Parts: sequence; structure tokens; C-alpha cells
Amino acid sequence: MIKNLREYIKEAEEKGVAIGHFNISNLEGLHGIYNAAKNLSVSGGLNVPVIIGLSEGEENFVGKEEAVALINAFRTRDNYPIFLNGDHHYSFESVKGALDAGYDSAIIDAVKLPLEENIELTKKCVDYAKSLDRDILIEAELGFIGTSSKLLDEIPEGVGEATMTKAEDAKYFVEKTGINLLAPSVGNIHGMVKGGNPKLNIERIKEIRATCGVPLVLHGGSGISDEDFTNAIKAGISIVHINTEIRVAYKEALEKYLKENPNDVAPYKILQPAVDAVEKVVEARLKLFNNFPPEADQPLAEE
Repeated sequence: MIKNLREYIKEAEEKGVAIGHFNISNLEGLHGIYNAAKNLSVSGGLNVPVIIGLSEGEENFVGKEEAVALINAFRTRDNYPIFLNGDHHYSFESVKGALDAGYDSAIIDAVKLPLEENIELTKKCVDYAKSLDRDILIEAELGFIGTSSKLLDEIPEGVGEATMTKAEDAKYFVEKTGINLLAPSVGNIHGMVKGGNPKLNIERIKEIRATCGVPLVLHGGSGISDEDFTNAIKAGISIVHINTEIRVAYKEALEKYLKENPNDVAPYKILQPAVDAVEKVVEARLKLFNNFPPEADQPLAEE
């Protein structure tokens, strides 16, 4: 029997692993992610839970109700722990819309607001989630990690030690809002820096997790080293977000196929390499996050 997302997060903490969260913009991305999770579960002998994310822009393209129907279809048909998260929603109305549609969780991102306004908006979302007759998780972000999910020439302005989340601020924020999950700034950034992402502050992760009292989510996972991922999970990260990395793999595979097969017009042929590329990246990340033995690992595609 499938447990709820809250229970899988607790289980991940107990096992010292993390749940992979991967964003989609279309059906091909969803198939690539789900294929990777299912194949890994078959080879590893267990169902590896996976979270599908839709930011506001992705949600507008895919459709809220359509996304819920797709996730529920996979979950019901295969009895598989796949969940849907409203990634980076910026208003109460957008969070409410996602929850009303049937999402399992949602992130209210109000980091641009003054702290007390952030707290007020976040608590409003938490209270609404509690009013619904099902188990829903609300996440919020504290600190600044940039805003763009794309390839970057340099670290975004404003990202650095001064904007990292402080443990005491995290504790205050969690107590005031009642959130279930916290996404801190700990050296991570949204997007991928072409010259390499900065290292994570592992000690800061430990301090925040010990102080704030709720599971932590690592945003901006694309471009982070395997070593940093492993250490961050040991330090208290329970969910890792990957988006840019799979977008890059999708785009490169699609460009390659179109260049090599300029006369093909059948979408199911053109898009299959993109699905395969997404699957390869996601499988490698899920193996890493779930402590699969090294001999089972496959190298990531060139980024």
C-alpha cells in the first residue's frame, strides 16, 4: 500500500537518503522521469518514491487538472509512490489553485517580501492546506538562491554568504508559519553555472536541520557535485530538486536527433531520444540520492 508523502519523507530521513524531485513541462519529461524511477525500483527491488514538480510557468503549460490526472493514473495503475508538487508558487491564489486541483504539496515562494509579510503569506497557505480533508505539505523558501532555471555564465548577483539562511532565522520562520518543509539557501543556486556551481555549506545544513525541526529541501540541485549531494543528504537534506539538468539533456538530445534526421516529422520518433536522455539523467540522480551501490551507477551525460 502506498504511504503518503509525509511518511516517505520521514522514511527517507530514517534511512539517510533523499527523495528526488524533478520538474516537467510536458508528457515526454514525465515519461522519462517515471521510467527511470520504475526501472530503478525493479532492479533495486524496492519502489523509489519520486516527486514531480510544476512551477507556475510549467503548470500553466501542462495544466493543473491534467497533471493531477496523469500522476493519479500512474499511482493507481502501478501502485507506485509518485507525487505532485506545486513548485515555486508566488501567491496564495496560485497555491490554493494547486491544492484545490489535487496536488500533494506546494511551495509558497515569498522570499522577495519583507520577512513578516513572507511569514503572513506562508501561514495563510499552511492554514488553508490544513482546512482541506487530506494530508498536504506546505514548503517555503528562506534565503536567496537566484530565480533562473537555465545555464548561467556566473553566479547570480545577490547569491552568497550574506544571503544564506541562518539557523536561528529558520527556527523563527518555521515556528511562526507552521510549514512542513523548509528550502534554505546553503550555497545552492537555481540554474547551472557553466564554470561549475559553488560548493554547499554542509555545516550550515546541519545547523539548520538541528534547529528548525522540519525536513529540508535542496533547491537548485543541477550542477552540484556528487560529493556535495552525498554530504548534504547526510547533513539533513530529505528532498533534492533537479530541473535545469534534465532540461539541458532534453534539449541536446532533441537537437541531435533533428540534425541527424531532418526529414522525420513524426513526433513520437523525434521526441523519444529526449525521453531517453531525461531518463538517463534521472536514473543516475536517483541512484545517488538513494545510496545505490557504486557498481550499479551509470555516468551522467555530458552537461
